[in-house]
Amino acid sequence: MSNNTLQSKRFVVRQSLLGKNTNIEVTFKNGNQVTYSHDKAFAIMKDSLEAMNCWAKYKSYTASGNLPKVLRDSDAVVS
Repeated sequence: MSNNTLQSKRFVVRQSLLGKNTNIEVTFKNGNQVTYSHDKAFAIMKDSLEAMNCWAKYKSYTASGNLPKVLRDSDAVVS
């Protein structure tokens, strides 16, 4: 499976992107730029995501200010 890279202005995890080997490159409003593996981010956050109302209703989670703390020093971060 080929590796896809998506550009975004916020951190996002979506059920529709699972298993697609996607990296997401985020540029936050403060200028910080992070690239992360969507599938690895989901794997790390799975339990907390499944407990959230947004995941139950929309099958999606976003954060516009920064990378979630649980991911910052994880292997989900590519750069």
